[in-house]
Amino acid sequence: MNSHKIRVRFAPSPTGPLHIGGVRTALYNYLFAKKHGGDMLLRIEDTDQTRYVEGAEAYIIESLKWCGINYNEGVGIDGPHAPYRQSERKPVYKQYALDLIKNNFAYYAFDTPQELETVRKSYEADKKNFQYDQKNRLQFKNSLTLSQSEVSFLLDSGSPYVMRIKIPENEEILVNDLIRGEVRVNSSQLDDKVLFKSDGLPTYHLANVVDDYLMEISHVIRGEEWLPSAPLHVLLYRYLGWENDKPQFAHLPLLLKPDGNGKLSKRDGDRLGFPVFPLQWTDPSSKEISSGYRDAGYLPDAFINMLALLGWNPGTEQEIFSMDELIESFSLERVGKSGSKFDPEKAKWFNHQYLQQMTDEELAELIAPDLTLKLIHLDRSLLLTVIGMVKPRMNFVHEFWDQASYFFVAPSEYDAKAVKDRWKNDSAETMKKVSTLIQHSEPFTAENTKTQVMNFIVENQLNTGVIMNALRLIIVGASKGPDLFEIIELIGKTETLSRIDKGIEVLG
Repeated sequence: MNSHKIRVRFAPSPTGPLHIGGVRTALYNYLFAKKHGGDMLLRIEDTDQTRYVEGAEAYIIESLKWCGINYNEGVGIDGPHAPYRQSERKPVYKQYALDLIKNNFAYYAFDTPQELETVRKSYEADKKNFQYDQKNRLQFKNSLTLSQSEVSFLLDSGSPYVMRIKIPENEEILVNDLIRGEVRVNSSQLDDKVLFKSDGLPTYHLANVVDDYLMEISHVIRGEEWLPSAPLHVLLYRYLGWENDKPQFAHLPLLLKPDGNGKLSKRDGDRLGFPVFPLQWTDPSSKEISSGYRDAGYLPDAFINMLALLGWNPGTEQEIFSMDELIESFSLERVGKSGSKFDPEKAKWFNHQYLQQMTDEELAELIAPDLTLKLIHLDRSLLLTVIGMVKPRMNFVHEFWDQASYFFVAPSEYDAKAVKDRWKNDSAETMKKVSTLIQHSEPFTAENTKTQVMNFIVENQLNTGVIMNALRLIIVGASKGPDLFEIIELIGKTETLSRIDKGIEVLG
């Protein structure tokens, strides 16, 4: 095995949409590989065919592409270790399972699921947790308790079986973790996990160890939920004779719920109103649609920047990183051990920062199609001016219409709360006077109109706030927007007067 080249893998199971925790795992693998001039490969771990979900693999690939996580080997990109779907590597695994049996590191077990269920129930009745392990393995129907001829007979007659690892008794197993340091586990806590089934498919444990070895993986960077399996994987490397070639492990902390502890789940997103998937996902069986960051209007760079800082910190005050800067700064030493609370507001903040960095021209490209759909006749220079005015108030491109519709169309209704707070008994009378002022305002500029209206307020000893609020309400339809006189100049004198007339008529 070539131990000099850094090679990592992202190895999801196609059991549904990719969770943002999975995207973060892929991202950290990618940053680590790129930083060290290594390779990242995508492997699809689909040995559990019962959990396979149609469309999930394509979704995973599209998500990584949208995020800019460009793996350089794996499913869809051929390389020296193809195929990269475990279901297509089926013939590879059996030989290794048989080697383990031959060397007495594994054994055949013929217990039926029903028999094991009966045992589990009796343990539960005694308030005990059942696992098939060194304490009870000799009570079961397996090649440790049956004679050689009985085992041969069962195998020859096609009886269903599994191959289980034979965990050693009372041995300290050491896992060196790049994030957590030394993790020691006594083998008495481990059960004799199934490695291979008579349907010809390996379980995750055997398949991932064999594939990581054959694909020359140098570092296994994966979620914390795999930490309990790491001692078993360490044993498998030893039993298969690959101890000196085993990869280094790094187990990443969990992404936690925003409002407390516990792993972030889709239910939290539904409950608190934010996506937990990168792209929208339609469940093939229930047809239920789950929202995604792309479809919610997030820019991929902002999404990636936000995710990178959930679990890793650069050790400086810097928060905005391009992908190249992340690659430059990333190290596993600065990944934390404890989970990171996901903050949906911070996600919006990142998107806001990235939106502000875009030029008005770049934003116009994204906004124009929506305006065309609304049959708005587009004056390019007006659009660019308006973008410049409302951009600071926007977190997402799709908020443009909400923030700026009144530049293009007169309000068709008036915000009820604003009417209650801002429209007084004498507002209609005052607005008539303001209308006359505006009519005679020459030249018709924001500055000149503002001077005229302000002078009128001072001379008549009126309340500036009351007048301006009422005027904004009938021009914009709500209490929002940038400088009112700039709005008035942009929409023009005729449109301004028409809106004042309509406002007086509707609000009375």
